[in-house]
Amino acid sequence: MRILFDQCTPVPLKQHLSEHQVETAYELGWSRLTNGELLAAAEGRFDVLVTTDRNLRYQQSLSGRKLAVLVLPTTSWPKLRGQVQNIASSLASVKPGEYLELAG
Repeated sequence: MRILFDQCTPVPLKQHLSEHQVETAYELGWSRLTNGELLAAAEGRFDVLVTTDRNLRYQQSLSGRKLAVLVLPTTSWPKLRGQVQNIASSLASVKPGEYLELAG
């Protein structure tokens, strides 16, 4: 699976998803893109956008998109470390165009 981490997604999570191709918006030079621009750039190149931006669902329409969005409950890596298995399971089950928000 091709996964894109949004700007605030904790990078240490990447090490726990080694079976996937994971890139960050920063690595791609996309850190200054707006949410709409980021979704458009990621569409067709990635399967899932992992973000911590809970407002994304209200700002952008995911209707008709092939890109899934997984929203993490926090930007804090120490708090997310205990949820790595849940995050991996969610990534495995999320479908194209779906918006999935994990509970904190």
